[in-house]
Amino acid sequence: MIAKTVRTCFPVAAQAVADKAEDINKLNVFPVPDGDTGTNMSLTLASVVRELNQLPTDADMEAIAGAITHGSLMGARGNSGVITSQILRGVAEGLVDAHDPVNSSDIAAAFRRAVKVAFQAVRKPVEGTILTVLRDVSTKADECEKKRLSAADALDAIVVEAYQSVARTPDLLPVLKENGVVDSGAFGFAIFLESFVAAALGRTAKADIQTTFDAVNASDAKATAMGRVEIEANDDWEGSEFRYCNEFLFKADKKFNEEKTLKFLASMGDCELLVGSFPDYKVHVHSNTPDKVLKHFLALGQIFEVFIHNMDLEAAERTAKIHADQDAAAPEPTKPLGFVAVAAGSGEADILKSLGVDVVVSGGQTMNPSTADLLDAVAKVNADAVIILPDNGNIRMAAEAAASACEDKQVAVVPTKTVPQAFSALFNVEPGSSLEDAVEVMTEALADVRDGEVTRAVRDSAASDGAPIHAGDVMGIIGGSIDIVGSSVKQVTVDCINRMQEEEEGDTLTILAGEELDDAAFQEILDAIEEAQPDLEIDSHRGEQPLYPVIFSIE
Repeated sequence: MIAKTVRTCFPVAAQAVADKAEDINKLNVFPVPDGDTGTNMSLTLASVVRELNQLPTDADMEAIAGAITHGSLMGARGNSGVITSQILRGVAEGLVDAHDPVNSSDIAAAFRRAVKVAFQAVRKPVEGTILTVLRDVSTKADECEKKRLSAADALDAIVVEAYQSVARTPDLLPVLKENGVVDSGAFGFAIFLESFVAAALGRTAKADIQTTFDAVNASDAKATAMGRVEIEANDDWEGSEFRYCNEFLFKADKKFNEEKTLKFLASMGDCELLVGSFPDYKVHVHSNTPDKVLKHFLALGQIFEVFIHNMDLEAAERTAKIHADQDAAAPEPTKPLGFVAVAAGSGEADILKSLGVDVVVSGGQTMNPSTADLLDAVAKVNADAVIILPDNGNIRMAAEAAASACEDKQVAVVPTKTVPQAFSALFNVEPGSSLEDAVEVMTEALADVRDGEVTRAVRDSAASDGAPIHAGDVMGIIGGSIDIVGSSVKQVTVDCINRMQEEEEGDTLTILAGEELDDAAFQEILDAIEEAQPDLEIDSHRGEQPLYPVIFSIE
């Protein structure tokens, strides 16, 4: 049972850490701000998952413990990854002889073993790190054992303790308090533990986990820990004494003095680790002379999977990324005037946005947005005052209702009936205009815009002159009046424009192709217009509006 549980839950917890790797990276300031703790822990856990996947389906806990030990050692990356590998090794070894089902005594024994293995691997343990959280979790597990709690209650309790211990790390390590963060490795460990326990108990990681000790649940404990997380860019970091993070796998040719080798690593730098057992080891040290480190071990055996990281460059990259994230998250200053417009097609929306519209609401002739839709759009505009362009006569009343209902911003409506009218209105407004001035200028601009639309009849009807219209006929609508009827979109479009030019000659034609009109057909229409009206300047675009193959305006 325990073997199946570990094998099933480990990948879930590993993925939780991978999902949070970037958040964990940003916390990292100790021993240097190298910003890779989350990545290293994730890679270490992923290596274990690969080892577990290679085991037969009936593998027992001893085989699983071996896979966890070997996989985490081979895949351990960075100081955090190596320490994580030793924690995993200790817990896994401690569970080999666990009862079935597991009880609180088994859990306590496993974490006691993890404390012993992990602390043996680190020559100079530092308070306020992952090791502190591990020890606190082990102490809580011992309390659960003494109280003879169930396994579920014990697991709940250690998850709460993990996050509470994470929240205390800044009080134990000055560099964390100075940077306003909790320890990154400790936070990653708590995430792994929480997700593993949640999977083991059949819960989601978001579920409240209640303990018999107090009324604090894991969600509250996690919130407390996160409440102490304020990621800051450490621009005045003075740097570590040692620049390079050196790590590699080592296969010894013969037995060697491990204590003497550790002393050698200490003479090369700090954060020295030598974990594993003959002949396979993982080596980690921060040093300014990686060549000397490698040369020493080459004399003792073979080295492979060598990683050398420049921590000064990683610190600079971390700071730059945090600055970028902060700049991206910073709220933009409120501008005096913003715009909301309604559009039926993606091309129309793109053009409106290019002309300064902040929010485009999807809508049109057959899908009118509601007052609530328009109010929501207004709320999204970061401006003191907002102008709504309904771009359809059927939407005007909803727009005016939204303007009247809005209480926290000044809102006005410029009564555009078509998207081309909105184009013209936006072209005429001056940046920095007051709401009143903008409404006046934009409304006046509408008087110079004559618009037309081409669509197909969906039922029998009659044109403005009484001529019959049959379902499927192509209709040319000028200023809201059905004035042209035919069978060809191209011919009806040209006829509409010719009639409008006869009534009042304009200089510029703005024309938008609908979604049903392909580029070739649209170009044929443009060529026909140019031939019929050679003096008319044509501004053509893909509007992608539905139902209307062509909409246009003349000014």
